[in-house]
Order: sequence, then C-alpha cells, then structure tokens
Amino acid sequence: MKKIIGIGNALVDALAVLKDDELLSVFGLPKGSMTLIGDDEQLRIQECFAALDVQQATGGSAGNTMLALANLSAQPGFIGTIGDDNIGNFFADNCSACGITPYMVRLPRQSGIAYTFISPDGERTFATYLGAAAMMAPEDLTEDMFDGYDYLYVEGYLVQNHALILRAVEFAKAVGLKVCLDLASYNIVASDRDFFDHLLANYVDIVFANEEEARAFTNAEPGEALEQLHSLCEVAVVKLGADGSSLMRDGERVVVGAMPVDRVVDTTAAGDFYAAGVMYGLMNDCSLRQCAELGALLAGHVIQVVGTKFDACMWNKVRDEVRRIVQG
Repeated sequence: MKKIIGIGNALVDALAVLKDDELLSVFGLPKGSMTLIGDDEQLRIQECFAALDVQQATGGSAGNTMLALANLSAQPGFIGTIGDDNIGNFFADNCSACGITPYMVRLPRQSGIAYTFISPDGERTFATYLGAAAMMAPEDLTEDMFDGYDYLYVEGYLVQNHALILRAVEFAKAVGLKVCLDLASYNIVASDRDFFDHLLANYVDIVFANEEEARAFTNAEPGEALEQLHSLCEVAVVKLGADGSSLMRDGERVVVGAMPVDRVVDTTAAGDFYAAGVMYGLMNDCSLRQCAELGALLAGHVIQVVGTKFDACMWNKVRDEVRRIVQG
C-alpha cells in the first residue's frame, strides 16, 4: 500500500449538540461555516461551552482524514503545531495511540481548539481558535519529513498561509509525492480564490470540494464545476451531500450515491472521512468507482456518531466492508 502524510491545523474538537440554532445567532456564526475567532471570542464561547454537555476529540480537517486512515492500518503521518499544554498533549498522544506518526512542533502558545456547534439536523458550525496551530512557519518544515510517503494531503484551511503551503508542496514535489488538496470551506475559497487557482494549476494532483466550495472556485454548478476542476487536476472530486459524490479521472466520470442511514447525528468530519476513503482506494490502486464507494462508506458511518470516535465493534465492521469493496 502507498503511504500518505497530512499537513493541517492540529486542533482538538470540543463538540456540543444544540437544542436549536439560537447560539449560532448569539455568536454571529453562519450555519455550516467555519469562522476563525480571537482571544476574546474564545473566552466567551469557552464560558458558554462550560454549561453544555461537551465531548472532546482530536480534530482538524487533515487530522480527521489521517485518523480514519490510521484506523484502516494505513500508517499515515501528520505535520502540525501544538502548544505545550494539556490540549496539545491530548492531540499528540492520541495521534501516536491511533497509529499516526506525528511530526509536531511545540510552541509557547495555547493549543488550537475547534468549538463545534451541532445543530438538531446534524449540520455542524465551527468557531475555531487556531492558537498554536496557526503558527506553523515554513522553516518548521524539512524535506525529510516527506521521505517515504507517496501522497501529501493538504488541509485547505492552511492555504491562507501562502509561504507555508508553497514550501510544503514544493518539498513534496521534490521527493516525488502527489499533492491532494481539500478546498476546506466556501468562505475561505472565495476569499483566497487566486491562490487556490495557483495551487491547482501548478501543484495539486487530487482535489476535493463540496458543492459550495466547487461553486465558489468555478462559479459553476456541480457537473460543470467537476469538469473545470478536472481540467486542472488528475483526479477531481465534488461531494454532493445526501446525493453522494461525482469524480473524474483521465476523462472518466463516476457518480456514486451516499450510503443510506437511518438518522444523521452529526456531519462533523463527513467530508474528511469521505476523503480518507477515496485516498485509501487510490493508495491501493482501486478503480475510481471503488474509491467513491469507500468514501461513501466512511462518510456514512461517521455521520451516525458525535464527532469521529467509533467503538472497536464499529471499526471492525467498517474494515470488513472496506475489504469487501477493495477485493471487488
């Protein structure tokens, strides 16, 4: 099996299920978005969360994808920055315990935390305090971090740090890795459209986008957006939510439906786990349809739990289903 390393914001997710969406209005958070917050807002939300039933888990978009791959025995790596605090310790220890090789830089700053508001319909809204996670610098990266891997998975939330991302993708290309990019969030794509365009045109081999992100990048509806993305990248993926996903590679187009579920509990990490399934397929030289089916499988399971924590029984079931798809 080929190997993958991710780079992204090393965040711990604090997840709270809401009775309604009133708190989103209180904090001025657009439903379904990711909003960066500062010190003052972080304290306000922290006080609010203290009165809620909160679960804690390692998070961050790329971190979630590597977590899913680790549970499929893919032995991924992860590059990120954390503080020298309990939150940072929780993140690093969980990576190692789950089978992710951590390349972590510790900084004298509070570790990053993503406050995750889960609406009654399962939609999630993030208020993200980046803290140490946002302080990764280009000089923190070395070419040897990428040795031994075949893919670099780049979290789109990092793209605002142009110098960092350029150094990462240039190192990756120098040692022969293919670059995968998730477009992160529609508001981030819209605000940094030119740089995303530069990355896709010059470095990215595999791109993931949901409908809103694809529209923000191409100004087109999903079908045409997929073709435009594929004109720039070897593999293009547009996630269609409950309608599944569409993918293109070498001119081949595949559409695969979402996995039916009885109830959506929390859409946190649905896209991240979907990407893990697709990447697992690519790492095992699967067909494009198999890749899409693996993505649908992982996404379908993660939306049935709060956060990303599967029990051992569920992971065993997922692994059995993954083997069935891969073996055809």
